[in-house]
Amino acid sequence: MGGGVHRAALAIAVAVLTTALAAGASADPIGDLISPSHDPAAVAATPLGDPFFDPPRDFGDLAPGTVLRTRPVTVVPLATPVVSTQVLVRSTDSTDRPAAVTATLIVPIVAWSGPGSRPVLAYDMAIDGLGQTCAPSYTLQRGSALELAAVEYFLGRGDAVVVADHEGPRQAYAAGRMAGHAVLDALRAAVNTPRFGLAPSSPIAITGYSGGAIASGWAAELAPTYAPELRIVGAAFGGTPADYSLLLQSMNGRNLASGVLLGATLGVAREYPELFSLFDDNGWRLAAAAKDLCLPGLAIPGALIPLTVQSLSDVPDVVDTPVARAVVAANRLGAHAPAAPIFLYQGRQDPWILPTGAEGLYDDWCARGARVRLEEYVGEHQTVALSGIPAAYSWLDARLAGVPAPMGCSSFGR
Repeated sequence: MGGGVHRAALAIAVAVLTTALAAGASADPIGDLISPSHDPAAVAATPLGDPFFDPPRDFGDLAPGTVLRTRPVTVVPLATPVVSTQVLVRSTDSTDRPAAVTATLIVPIVAWSGPGSRPVLAYDMAIDGLGQTCAPSYTLQRGSALELAAVEYFLGRGDAVVVADHEGPRQAYAAGRMAGHAVLDALRAAVNTPRFGLAPSSPIAITGYSGGAIASGWAAELAPTYAPELRIVGAAFGGTPADYSLLLQSMNGRNLASGVLLGATLGVAREYPELFSLFDDNGWRLAAAAKDLCLPGLAIPGALIPLTVQSLSDVPDVVDTPVARAVVAANRLGAHAPAAPIFLYQGRQDPWILPTGAEGLYDDWCARGARVRLEEYVGEHQTVALSGIPAAYSWLDARLAGVPAPMGCSSFGR
């Protein structure tokens, strides 16, 4: 982007920010725009004001996966009769600090008639947002969860479904380790609480797409060391942002995904606050305006004003600084092999999540001894979100039914 175009885009962004900040709770929106706060607390997600989400004072002394609080909820709309429970769980954030995460456990009312314990499916929704109202614990009760049809599929099979707020309490969009820990601790809470009707021996599968694949991939990779007791029989996920350095090639100021990338940058900074040291005034202004936005609010302005990550900082080559490189490296999948078998699917023409990301992850995991199947299909990101489902879900069904996955690695369409 040329300097003149870049400055014009920033001018438009400032106008948008003026409106956004004026509509907020700030007593001095113009002052905040002229001299933005450089306090990370000022760009944190606005709390919902619900004490359910506030953990007990000493919850960090408890083991990860401990249930802190529960309440019944109603998930709408569902055709399968279920009992749904919202659970607050002790978990761990990206840098190993205690964190309280929320999950929704949905269990069919009809008794499980298959062999063994009822299977459990961790369905990781693509939250892709920065506000508390973007989380599944909020959307599932209001009929606005976009992936409910997939949840319904597994409930119809008789599986229990766990939907974690995998961005954690800070709504740390795209922070991989936080997401993986949240999923695993939600599963621990589900299978280790007898009154939920499940059992530690329940077979567990994990799935998600795009933003949900971040959580699924990290849960699979972290499970052998973080939650080895869970009986995870397989994980299938697609459109996986496995290496954020690739996103800087495909999403940074190039298309409507640019706003999503800026949102992810703020989300990751909530877990790695050293990133905030790279923000200039424009970065803090954009962060203040975006702090509670969900996916449409990030994507649409990004399409209209495709700013780059460099727009957040006055540090030259900001993505090549030691701080940025360290955070990108900490959130790159592939360093450790999952113990459970993996099914990866990917669009060959995906302009945002490049096939080289899935291929690199496949190569890394296979080199470390994992069992991985990679299937690449004709289509871009949204097309393959649908066309990849039949093979992925059939593969998951087989794993939950006790059919072992083939040993080794194989691929199709690469």
